[in-house]
Amino acid sequence: MVRSLYTAATGMMAQQTNVDTIANNISNVNTVGYKEEVTSFKSLLYQNLRTRTTSANGEEKPVPAQVGLGARVSAITSLYTQGALNASDSNTDFAISGDGFFAVENPNPNEEGTNAIMYTRNGNFQFALANDGVMLATSEGYPVVSADGQPITFGADYDATKLTIDSDGNILYPDEQNNPQLTGIKIGLFQFSNPSGLDKVGGTYMTQSDASGVALNEDTDNVARRSVLKQNYLEASNVNVATEMVNLITAQRAYELCSKAITTSDTMMEQANNLKR
Repeated sequence: MVRSLYTAATGMMAQQTNVDTIANNISNVNTVGYKEEVTSFKSLLYQNLRTRTTSANGEEKPVPAQVGLGARVSAITSLYTQGALNASDSNTDFAISGDGFFAVENPNPNEEGTNAIMYTRNGNFQFALANDGVMLATSEGYPVVSADGQPITFGADYDATKLTIDSDGNILYPDEQNNPQLTGIKIGLFQFSNPSGLDKVGGTYMTQSDASGVALNEDTDNVARRSVLKQNYLEASNVNVATEMVNLITAQRAYELCSKAITTSDTMMEQANNLKR
């Protein structure tokens, strides 16, 4: 068996996954609240050709001879850096400045209910009709959760166009003198000790996992830095197209080098087979 054939093949498969990740980043460059993903690699097992030895007769080999057997993808990590805040004409568009996440109800939770709540940075919300009133929901119709864990709903006597929020997420409604007053409802913002450990379920939605840790409610739990909510803004994707193009070229060159190693190994095998002629 020619070791280099299989070693180079692992590199090609790893770089293919890298290209897939980069392509996903580029395709979501205009997705609200999307976070850039980065592929990490690790080496595979090493084969010992010569072990490290020190013998009594003076023969010493303090440095072993080991050859690596390729690489594989170790992780695909999301980078939760702040995206640009773009102005919007909709009063139900919200952007988070900070580390928080919006919470929405999952329409298809599992039987245990461990993923009953989904989290997102996409604040493209709207008011949908609910029982005897309106409900703040995502573009897919999922109810947005308040700081006390309940859907955000208002009765039919509320004019949804007059609802505003402050930087802490409190929802305000004008009184008879047109002065904004607290409604007692606050948009829920949640943080995680390891947001990269969240399980992605598509549509910029994620669910809590053991790796992410439990959700920390910014309204009741101690967090290092509370987020600031901005109305009439949406957070753009943090993908840098120029960086992704450079990464794509680098991945392509690495893929070509691995394929060249396979071609070279094949040529060497051909020459060895021709020695008998």
